[in-house]
Parts: sequence; structure tokens; C-alpha cells
Amino acid sequence: MIGHAFMGAAHSQAWRVAPRFFDLPLRPVMAVVCGRDRARTEAAAARLGWAEAATDWRAVLDRDDVQVVDICTPGDTHAEIAVAALAAGKHVLCEKPLANTVAEAEAMAEAAARAAAAGVRAMVGFTYRRVPALSLARELVARGRLGRVHHVRAQYLQDWIVDPAAPLSWRLQKERAGSGALGDIGAHIVDATQFILGDTIREVSGTLETFVSERPLAAEHSGLSGTAVSDRTGPVTVDDAALFLARFSGGALGAFEATRFANGRKNAIRIEINGSAGSLAFDFEDMNVLHYYDGGDDASVAGFRRIVVTEPQHPYVDAWWPAGHGLGYEHAFTHQAVDFVRAVAAGTDPAPSFADGLQLQRVLAAVEASATSRTWHDV
Repeated sequence: MIGHAFMGAAHSQAWRVAPRFFDLPLRPVMAVVCGRDRARTEAAAARLGWAEAATDWRAVLDRDDVQVVDICTPGDTHAEIAVAALAAGKHVLCEKPLANTVAEAEAMAEAAARAAAAGVRAMVGFTYRRVPALSLARELVARGRLGRVHHVRAQYLQDWIVDPAAPLSWRLQKERAGSGALGDIGAHIVDATQFILGDTIREVSGTLETFVSERPLAAEHSGLSGTAVSDRTGPVTVDDAALFLARFSGGALGAFEATRFANGRKNAIRIEINGSAGSLAFDFEDMNVLHYYDGGDDASVAGFRRIVVTEPQHPYVDAWWPAGHGLGYEHAFTHQAVDFVRAVAAGTDPAPSFADGLQLQRVLAAVEASATSRTWHDV
């Protein structure tokens, strides 16, 4: 694994837990974690369960005992690491969004296609699609329970930088992160809705806004928080909020909002889908629940039903606890590791693929272009 901060901790937990709860055809061995600072990486290895620490990811690619490379670094390093790892014959799991630019994502998708011909697999980590309630939503749409989909509404709301004194992290620098709320959290709701519908966005019209243009430089970071250097500031070069309209290839209309300035909202992912035969609604703040409306019900009893997605018949759930004992944020990462390992063992392409990541990168680029031109843009 390359990178050991917020996402590194989440991925490490997944690699540790997956083979202990799921019957896997291959057993992951946590061989080595890579970071830039030797002392911090060694501490992360001990804390997170890795056998070794290293500071040179290129040297790790030469090791015969490493068959999988898990990329948990900022977006500006994804392309270089992934292309090199695939060329070295390593299976690759890469955090989202796939890259910082469409050109980088194209290079990564091309490298993945070449590697696939030799049996080497690549997947991008859009974890929320593996929340059981959202996987169930996809099943209901695929079974026609919503009929023809008309509307998609999706929000991802956070507030971790609403304070103008919050420090300037790498997530607020375009050269490191690629974009702000659009790519960091907006990418998740784009992937989740495309996953649920089994459809893709073909056209967008959007706007981006940066509310705080200068922030104190960061002395250190931990997760999404950090410590500021009070007497020096730097420019924020990404969006704080993104809003856009979308047209899906199948005809549905979408409205998307991603912001890190929704005061009081910590990690609110809200998705509602309306179709000719029914509707679905989901809120990550109640992540074990899916709301479903059957348009065929008699009007006297019609209404949204609350489905507690903890039954063994629901996606992924049979490996965990008795019915009604809910899952949490970390479980979706475990499900991601399970799906990746099973695909590698079966010699099949895992999803979402690097090609899927490229398509989503084109959506993000189209939103950015639309925000500049104030016109609709094709994906």
C-alpha cells in the first residue's frame, strides 16, 4: 500500500478484516506500506498491521512478494504509480478520483487495458457503491421496480472547511488534488448514481464557487483536520462547492450538489431517484436504511417504506452480524477488498474499472468547462 493517512487507514482495516469474515479464494498478506517519511511510515506499519515500511515505492514494485499495489496517495501521484505498477505486472487498486486530469486518466486506462491482456487487473476505489443499501438500490432499478427513471437528485454535504481559519491542506491545492469539492466528494455521488442506474451522464451544465480564497498554511495534517501556521497564508486554488445539472444517456435528468461548506453536515450523502413506477431515497447519515416507494400500491396505503438493509439476503450482509445489527463506514472498504480479491482470483475485470474512472473524469472535466463557459457541455 502506498500512502498511510486517512484512506490508508481505511484500506488497511479492509485488508485485515476481509479474509476473516468472507470466504476468499486468495488470502491478502499485508507485506509493505510506503510513505515519504521513514519514522511516520514505520509507525503506520506497526499501527495498521503491515509487515514492513518503505519509502521508495519504485523499489517495492521490483519485489516478487508483492502482487497487488493499493494506491492511497493524493491525486497528483496516481498516474505515475499506477502505470508503473501495471507495467511491473502488479494488480492495482487506486483511490478515487482516478487522476487529476482526463489526459492522466486516459494514460491509466490505456495501461490497464494493456495489463488486462496479460491477466493483470485494475480497479478504482469508489467505495460508497459497496454500501449494502446502495447495492440493493441498484438491484431494484435493474429489476425494473422504478420503471423508467425520470429524476436523479444527489448531494454530498460536508462542513470541514467552513471555518476560514482552517489550514490549507493538499485537498485545497489544484496541482495536488485536481479539483475541490467537485472531484473529492462530487465524484462519489456521480459514481453512485451511475452505478445505481446502470447508466452514464452524457451532458452537464454546472457552476463552481470558492468562498475562501486564502488560508493559513498547514503545519501538519491528520485526516481532514490539521494545525495551521498562523502568520503565513496560501491561495486556495480549487472549488469549495460545485452544483450541476446532468442529462443521463437513458433520458433521466440529474441535479448534483457537492460542498464542504454545509455547516452542520459532516458526511451527508443524499440520493433520491424517481421513476415511472416508483422511487428510492438514501441518506448516508442513516446508511443501513433504503426508502422505497412502490407506485403500484393502493393510494389508501401508499407511501415510502423503510427497508432496514441488514438481512442476510441483502448484498454483502450475510458475512456479518445477525439481522438488525447495522454496519458502518469501514465495512464498505472491506466489501471493496472482497470484490477486488475475488475478481483477481477469477481472472475477471473488477468494477469500477479504470475505464469507468476515465468516464467519470470526463464528467468532472465537463462540469469544470461548463462552469467557465456557462453553457452545457458534452461528456
